[in-house]
Amino acid sequence: MTRRETLESLSGILLGMFVAILASSIVSSSLPKIISDLDGSQSSYTWVVTATLLAMTISTPIWGKLADLTNRKVLIQIALVVAVVSSALAGLSQNVGTLITFRAFQGLGAGGLMALATVLVADIISPRERGKFMGLMGGIMAVSQIGGPLLGGVLTDTVSWRLNFFVGLPFALAAIVVLQRTLHLPKVARRVVKIDYWGAGLISAGVATLLLWVTFAGNNFEWLSWQTFVMVGGALAALVAAVLVERVTPEPIIPLGLFKNRTFVLAVVASVAVGVAMFGTAVFLSQYMQVARGKTPTESGLLTIPMIIGTFVASMLFGQLITRFGRYKAIMVSGAVLLTVSLFALSTIDYHTSFVLISLFLFGLGSSMGMLMQNLVLAVQNTLDVSEMGSGTSTVAFFRTLGGAIGVSVLGAVLASSVSTSIQSGLTRLGVPAESMGGASAVPDVSTLPGPIRDLVEKSYGDGIAEIFLVAVPLALVALVAVSFLKEIPLGTKTGLQERLEREAATDGIPDDAPVDESEGRITLREETESTLADAYAMGGVVDDEPVQDRPAR
Repeated sequence: MTRRETLESLSGILLGMFVAILASSIVSSSLPKIISDLDGSQSSYTWVVTATLLAMTISTPIWGKLADLTNRKVLIQIALVVAVVSSALAGLSQNVGTLITFRAFQGLGAGGLMALATVLVADIISPRERGKFMGLMGGIMAVSQIGGPLLGGVLTDTVSWRLNFFVGLPFALAAIVVLQRTLHLPKVARRVVKIDYWGAGLISAGVATLLLWVTFAGNNFEWLSWQTFVMVGGALAALVAAVLVERVTPEPIIPLGLFKNRTFVLAVVASVAVGVAMFGTAVFLSQYMQVARGKTPTESGLLTIPMIIGTFVASMLFGQLITRFGRYKAIMVSGAVLLTVSLFALSTIDYHTSFVLISLFLFGLGSSMGMLMQNLVLAVQNTLDVSEMGSGTSTVAFFRTLGGAIGVSVLGAVLASSVSTSIQSGLTRLGVPAESMGGASAVPDVSTLPGPIRDLVEKSYGDGIAEIFLVAVPLALVALVAVSFLKEIPLGTKTGLQERLEREAATDGIPDDAPVDESEGRITLREETESTLADAYAMGGVVDDEPVQDRPAR
């Protein structure tokens, strides 16, 4: 691939990631309106988001493993199709159950896009140069993660919330076309692909059961009850069984050997906290703006712009600095400190807090994610063997999304319990039955409420959402400790494809069907392999302990 083709294919990869996150985030500002129209509850509100995150979480390591075994170009195009078709079907939903179902399928496609995008970037960009491109990827993620709710709010206010689910279609088609035309990867060696179905099933069952328990405990049954014992016990049993399966299966979904890598383990721990901050804040900030402050979906999106700016600027600026100086640990530690401070600051807000002050807090939160999110992936990729790039990268994304999914569920459960208790006690003081506004657990449309009740609802949601930010602060401290113990390793200068080519050359594994194409000055697989052998011969190199000059000529 020429430099131009590399940059063109990178644009297709980033466009695919943009589609994935946009499809997930665009409904955030519209959810209060959507749930109200479909007669949903606070639990429904949480599960519209959690279903997508759960599917993303479960499918991400599977997509990553497939990327190590099969054609990555075809995989990312399949993921694009799954994401946008499911999104369109979700837009036709007539009830909350159908919406949650298609949002789950949408998450399957989004999981593939999230995993494959970072793997493909590793294929065509070296770790040393990858910093600025990871910064660009972080900027794209910021625009789609935080800008999505703004676009969704405008569409909801001007046309219909249903249009939110169709807006990603043209971007997905553009990404498929660009990738087809510009992404030229060498053929992988033919091998029998063995999918770890048992591992995938057990991981899915364990994670899903934990999320269901977090959602229903405290509302449908007590935290300390037989239901809790059954669900938590079942989830832990499934996850333990998954570990046992992963130890013996030839192609594990999550290779346990990765956990011997110190950088990988610490990045996974930090990624969980980043996932809570990234997904949880986007979901519940919209609810704060609309329910606690009485803003429209459009206004809600506009008020999150400081967070977009913070993430975009930090991603681009620090990505460039990493490429220039090759240092990343100090940036990540500073990001973790800023994440902790920003979450604590947001825990002090109420339903009367100045929007100028909230904007400053959101800018800090966005900046912290720009300094942490993609650099955690970069640090891990820099230590991975080329054969583990797909599974290793996707496993980091798996735990980040798992953190987001569990975070949304836990924070949603805390919010539902806090708001329900506050509204019920407030209505009792006012002498108004809770059933008069659809029950204390329903998400109300504050514009239709009389003055005293509206003030009660706004205060309850303002205090409840501040409380969930405080709950997230200890996780940010855990992230700070994790990145502080990271060992900074000099960034490599070879792309993933170059490493694979050299690996094949070293093992005398030049594919018989390697392309020979001298047009446009491209260095093909066979040419680069022969060049690698020639360079090694000239330097008297040794490959696999066998002198190059003793090898038979090809």
